[in-house]
Amino acid sequence: MSELIPVVTIDGPSGSGKGTISKLLAQRMGWHLLDSGALYRVLGLAAEHHGVSLEDEDALEVLAGHLDVQFQADLAQEGVQVVLEGEEVTAAIRSDACSQAASVVAAIAKVRVALLDRQRAFAELPGLVADGRDMGTVVFPDASVKIFLTASAEERARRRFNQLMHKDTGANLQKVLNDIKVRDERDMNRAASPLKPADDALVLDSTGLSIDEVLARVVQEVAGAAGRIGDIEDNC
Repeated sequence: MSELIPVVTIDGPSGSGKGTISKLLAQRMGWHLLDSGALYRVLGLAAEHHGVSLEDEDALEVLAGHLDVQFQADLAQEGVQVVLEGEEVTAAIRSDACSQAASVVAAIAKVRVALLDRQRAFAELPGLVADGRDMGTVVFPDASVKIFLTASAEERARRRFNQLMHKDTGANLQKVLNDIKVRDERDMNRAASPLKPADDALVLDSTGLSIDEVLARVVQEVAGAAGRIGDIEDNC
């Protein structure tokens, strides 16, 4: 990664708000956006489009290394618009089929290596906001600014429950909380790229904070690093 290209990483567990904050920060800065969590789903969909078998590891490796995907802040909706080879696929990658394909391709070591390089290729001028779980520790260890955004499991479960209520009236808050705790345990204790703050990351607990309050704190951190990542004060 070129030192001339500023990168802000925002890592954290599910429900911490990192996706929303990453989108808003990228909009404010006028920078590129990487939603790393969606890449494996996108790869699964790309394999389907190109007739690549999920058992063909070599072909998947090539496809991963040349994945033509963009993440664009959606001004009309809360979230990020995903564009694969010029086609908007935001809803398509959330299908059960894509979820299953993502699980398959994510277990292939050479695919993970290829996607690591592909993620790093998102670092382009004027800058990049990278959202994920290991952006600051593995993908961009030399990032200009590293944020680790967290919140209590109860707070994150409440946020997720409120989202699900708009789609599924049968959502259960206790189940959502249990699922989050199980996922936290798995993510923090996995052998490869465990979920943890980078040593030089700002750990920001968003429990009880509004989106505007969290964004203001992140912007303050980015502005304070202006001397390291160039003249960005006008954007901040």
